[in-house]
Amino acid sequence: MDMEKIRLGFVVSEFNRDITYQMEIVGKEHAEFLGATVEKSFYAPGVFDMPIAIKKVGARDDIDAVVALGAVIEGETEHDEIIAQHAARKIMDLSLELDKPVTLGVAGPGMTRLGAYQRVDYAKRAVESAVKLVKRLRDL
Repeated sequence: MDMEKIRLGFVVSEFNRDITYQMEIVGKEHAEFLGATVEKSFYAPGVFDMPIAIKKVGARDDIDAVVALGAVIEGETEHDEIIAQHAARKIMDLSLELDKPVTLGVAGPGMTRLGAYQRVDYAKRAVESAVKLVKRLRDL
């Protein structure tokens, strides 16, 4: 069963789309490099809105793992911290609820727009984690 192709679902935040677009491209290229396929991409308005989309994408039978991609950039208030903290917690909970890997490719909080561009590669890490987890859970 280990040779079975790994099928990923991407949930991508449209907020800061100039950054998340690059994250999506890098993530898809890395998935292909690892021999996985991206079966579904869903675009959520923002990182805060991702959990319901992750739940729906993750519930599909043709999805082995979900990769969440987003960028939470620092503003003048602590809004970025609240968004990132609560989204990360709910995304982790969804992995357990769905009984599938859901990986966090959300950069931030506390970063500038330049910092976000420098972290576009976080998408690769999230894809890599998803693929590794699926493989290892299949072998369990």
